[in-house]
Amino acid sequence: MNGAKLRNRLLEGEAVTMFNTHHVSSGLAARLIELGADSVFIDCEHGTWSLEDVRVTAQAVRGAGGAAVVRPRSHERPLMIRYLNAGADALMVPMVETGAQAQAIVDAVRYACPADHPSRLIVAMIETQAAIGRLDEILAVEGVDVFFIGPGDLSQDMGYPPAPPFGQPRPQPVIDKVAEAVSRIRAAGRIAGTLATADEAPFWAERGVLFFYVHTDPFLRLGIAGVRRSIGR
Repeated sequence: MNGAKLRNRLLEGEAVTMFNTHHVSSGLAARLIELGADSVFIDCEHGTWSLEDVRVTAQAVRGAGGAAVVRPRSHERPLMIRYLNAGADALMVPMVETGAQAQAIVDAVRYACPADHPSRLIVAMIETQAAIGRLDEILAVEGVDVFFIGPGDLSQDMGYPPAPPFGQPRPQPVIDKVAEAVSRIRAAGRIAGTLATADEAPFWAERGVLFFYVHTDPFLRLGIAGVRRSIGR
């Protein structure tokens, strides 16, 4: 499994990228890796991926040299185990708010993959103010590789829309809260991740973020708009 490759690069201080296809397509996922993405995000919380889709796409992504990062819809132990058995290189688990929850995720991965659990990457998503308040206890859990600050759900938790208008920055209080969490993660010697646009990525890279989640739709939107402008439409 290629989760170990991602972990080794992160531990060496190298930034890695994870791109969301926004479509259930093993071909598109593999193509993103061929074009330079390090990993592909298979979103089973909001997307329509089946277990068979996960299996086929994970194989295609690994064949292209990348890793398949699966987000289950919940912490449900049997569900996480099924995605691991389907071939997920990494689990990116949403709404981790306590150290006990983080430990349960690590335990589930070790149970599902007794022989090769070190080859799977574990990403804990920190998405609420309550989670940031308990960040120290979450950071103390061994076996979690990346602590990912999810700005969309955090924005909603702070009373803002989940995403700003296209091309606009997030509200400053949200940016400040993400920066606070990133700083604490780095101070603990752990690996931080967050969602970023191409314009935002340098800001977060300067603050020590190494795991970058990137949406593909903005690139398509900007590219199509550029073509339309070029032909006078």
